[in-house]
Amino acid sequence: MTEKTETTPAWLAPEELESVRGRMPILYIDAVPVRVDDTGVVTRVGLLLRMLPDGTVSRALVSGRVLHHERIRDALLRHLEKDLGPVALPRIPVSPQPFTVAEYFPTPGVTPYHDPRQHAVSLAYIVPVAGDCRPRQDALDLVWFTPEEAASPMVQEEMAGGQGVLLRQALAHVGRLP
Repeated sequence: MTEKTETTPAWLAPEELESVRGRMPILYIDAVPVRVDDTGVVTRVGLLLRMLPDGTVSRALVSGRVLHHERIRDALLRHLEKDLGPVALPRIPVSPQPFTVAEYFPTPGVTPYHDPRQHAVSLAYIVPVAGDCRPRQDALDLVWFTPEEAASPMVQEEMAGGQGVLLRQALAHVGRLP
């Protein structure tokens, strides 16, 4: 897969992005990277450790914008490669279907999801990865949790913007919510 950077014409300049964010929803993907056993049962959930703009550290899902004229599967692959490394070996289904749609609002409390920068609509996926994952870009670390650990109050409290709710929905979707 060819890596795309912010010099790709489909990216908006920072001032253009800021203007658009204030006027219309932006399409995103959220991906929950998982390890599965031979029968397809989720055994581990990968969560990134990120530094937030306010200086706090948070657990996070793989997440990012979908570019203009970019297929959803390509956006998933691009963001998984960007955050987990080029040999994570994500297994995107032939026909990717989100397990839910999350609407992030700049106003807290409209939904469980909050992004102070914008109104974002995110298609959320559970993606098995089979390769060696090494955090890249702005991710500080990647930790693999059991489903029980990922659903624990301690881990949930470390997640910002409602991503803990999204993680619990993913675990429920695959029958692994304790």
